[in-house]
Amino acid sequence: MIKRVVISLLSLSFALCLHAQCDSLAFANGPWQTDTLDGMVLKQCRFEGQQLFASNQQIFVLEIPDTAQYTLAFAYEPRRTKTSEMARRHGAVAALNGSFFDMDQHFPICYLRIDSVDIGENTPGKDTVNRKYYQYGTLCLCGDSVLILKTDSSRHWEEGLSFPNIMTAGPLLIWHDTLQYMRDDRTFVTNRHNRTAVGIREDGTVLLFVADGRAKESEGLSLTELQLLLRWLGCRDALNLDGGGSSTLYLNIGNYQGVANCPSDNGRFDHAGERSVSNAVLIMKNEE
Repeated sequence: MIKRVVISLLSLSFALCLHAQCDSLAFANGPWQTDTLDGMVLKQCRFEGQQLFASNQQIFVLEIPDTAQYTLAFAYEPRRTKTSEMARRHGAVAALNGSFFDMDQHFPICYLRIDSVDIGENTPGKDTVNRKYYQYGTLCLCGDSVLILKTDSSRHWEEGLSFPNIMTAGPLLIWHDTLQYMRDDRTFVTNRHNRTAVGIREDGTVLLFVADGRAKESEGLSLTELQLLLRWLGCRDALNLDGGGSSTLYLNIGNYQGVANCPSDNGRFDHAGERSVSNAVLIMKNEE
């Protein structure tokens, strides 16, 4: 009996590894469209015919290899505002929706600091007096430095950091080349949704990632699937940001003028379903 159980577990492990290999190949060999945008690289792909994770997917990856040419920044509005509108107000060449927020009260529910001013704090969950499970990663900006840090359990841990710009989100997906544990008791983790993430490669290249979801053309990703994609993209560290209907990639560079992906808040697979959010990640071109 024990022998049969061991054989069954080995067979299951082999099958999972085989599926991961097939999905990795499908991801790498997909019909990627690549555009160079003044030093940045935009990669986008539609996986049809249930090619990836036995599902249809639409994925965008914006690579920023030279943070001396471009600077990341955070934007915040006291009343929810579209990512694209925040980007235009600040003259950004690209923008990504940021961290989590209260839909009705508009304010961030994760720690947020912009230009050394504290704006949002970590809101504890029903099962903890400290921080929620999606508040265990922090994106830190200082000049041309971009870092992803792993927090501890203290609710006010970020207050001790010296970075002028801090955005907490999560879960932390990859930390120092190691896939992080994903809870299996939350549909937020296990179900497929639109996803937004930021990753950093060993050479310092910053990746902004968006996967569309909640549509037959693009089902979205579980957080475990998101982890795998960011690992296959070569990320050393990676952090999940707000997703679902908030997921938005805006571009104002070259031939790209507007929302690049298909946000889902209007229930249609087009570019018009952008949600108003509390905060965003901006890409600013440095003055020469």
